[in-house]
Amino acid sequence: MTKRLATIELDKEDMKFAAGHYTIFSSTHREKLHGHNFRVFAAITAEVNENGMTLDYDIYKSILRKLCKDLSEWFLIPGNSPHQRLEEDGDYLYVHFNDEKIPFLLKDVKILPVANITVEELSTWFIQQLNQELANISKHTVHRMLIKVYSGPGQCGSAEWIQERDEKQKSATHAIEAAS
Repeated sequence: MTKRLATIELDKEDMKFAAGHYTIFSSTHREKLHGHNFRVFAAITAEVNENGMTLDYDIYKSILRKLCKDLSEWFLIPGNSPHQRLEEDGDYLYVHFNDEKIPFLLKDVKILPVANITVEELSTWFIQQLNQELANISKHTVHRMLIKVYSGPGQCGSAEWIQERDEKQKSATHAIEAAS
């Protein structure tokens, strides 16, 4: 029996955050320190149940709002960049990049486990956080999530998560594709 899927899109005015950052282009080139008013968009595709619903999207809005609040008013630092080294010393974080030693107050920065602070990396980070927060994601029969992070109007990056199919589904799909 074919499952009926539907997509819920969340694009709320309060799913946003203001944060500082810099983009690393190479081992010797980075942007100057600056900030954006970021906005988050989510599209969640799930199975429609017998009640004509996919999921309680208030749960997803609540988590996304919390994540935005957790990033707001911080200077975001990539913790996994191969092009920089981080050094904590007392109340300070020093970012060693190329021949620079950039000082920050520890109380003003949030280090994220990403390679760069870009809209595409932030989109992936949001998906990872959403999946961690939603231990019951299979309960909602979610098949796909798309997260977009906008750094300004008309400029965004996105990441997508797709539920892995089990072996029976993979075999059936493969058999159908082979017969075509």
